[in-house]
Amino acid sequence: MSVAEYLQLDERPDGGPVLRLAGAWRMRSLAQIEAALAALGGAPPRHVDGSALTELDSAAALVLLRALGDTAAPFEGFAPPHARVLERVRAHLARPALAAPPRRWAALAQLGAKAAGLGALLAGHLNFFGATAAALAEGLRHPSRVRPRELSAQFEQTGLDAIPVVALVTALIGVVFAYLLGLQASQYGANIFVVDGVAIGMTREIGPIIVAVIIAGRSGAAFTAQLGSMRLAEETDAIRTLGLSPMQVLVVPRALALMVALPLLVFVGDVASLTGAMAIAGPMLDITPAAFLARLRESLDLRHAIVGLVKAPVFALVIAVIGTRMGLTVSRDTRAVGIATTSTVVQSIVAVILLDALFAVVLQELGW
Repeated sequence: MSVAEYLQLDERPDGGPVLRLAGAWRMRSLAQIEAALAALGGAPPRHVDGSALTELDSAAALVLLRALGDTAAPFEGFAPPHARVLERVRAHLARPALAAPPRRWAALAQLGAKAAGLGALLAGHLNFFGATAAALAEGLRHPSRVRPRELSAQFEQTGLDAIPVVALVTALIGVVFAYLLGLQASQYGANIFVVDGVAIGMTREIGPIIVAVIIAGRSGAAFTAQLGSMRLAEETDAIRTLGLSPMQVLVVPRALALMVALPLLVFVGDVASLTGAMAIAGPMLDITPAAFLARLRESLDLRHAIVGLVKAPVFALVIAVIGTRMGLTVSRDTRAVGIATTSTVVQSIVAVILLDALFAVVLQELGW
């Protein structure tokens, strides 16, 4: 088809140019349509007449609207289907353009952003730690505000239900620790000193850390998942609506239960690890259970076990604060709950290791 068969520029009696469209404006004819529109030149039309159009698709409408540009010429004589196509294409063109993707930060800028985010996270944890401490103090001053049913339920979940996995893992760690020490000690005929290393190392350092890591992955993650799900279901908002404090209802029972349960679990872990070490010491090092227990009584000073037990409630409070805060501040979508749960485990493990290092430095200065 020729250019004239697609459009024609005429003059109205009032002197205004009118652009008359004709034929089938389809995608297969875009090259001819674009050539015809480019050949117009001159003054922009004051009217666009589509009464002679037989077909019009969105591709041809887009070419027409782009060719007319900012011209405010009214469209006349278009059949209803053609008018709808034009309106939809015009609405699409009116949408704002997509924002350009953010520029990738340089390494130093990324480091600064991470540092700022870490600072904000630590500040939030510190603020929540203070609120938890205040709520615990209020519960001690007014024991009637502590919910015994919730406390017992949390103690069962965090303490009693965790005994099998804690006992199994620490017993295996005791076996491995005694085996590795025995490989070296047997070369020098110092088999009996394996008891010293296992007893002091497990009760003072390794036992509390292993148990705290298990609880961080078990109870800390559970706190975040439970409270995050409650936040998604707006149950925490309902608690506030009833005039109750989420700190007293949700945080205090979990923190108290974990602070009571973790020292008991550390004690169970100490016993299990020493039992595992004693089990491997017989066949590997020729140390009978009687000799193992006699050496244990001589080498294990009570202060080492006390140090391990003192660490436990501190670890428990930190795990509870991180787990509950991440759950109460999670975004209101299911994906954020999973991310917060994973973050709770990582943060809790890092915090436990840093606290253990701090304990080691302070106790070394105190001569313990």
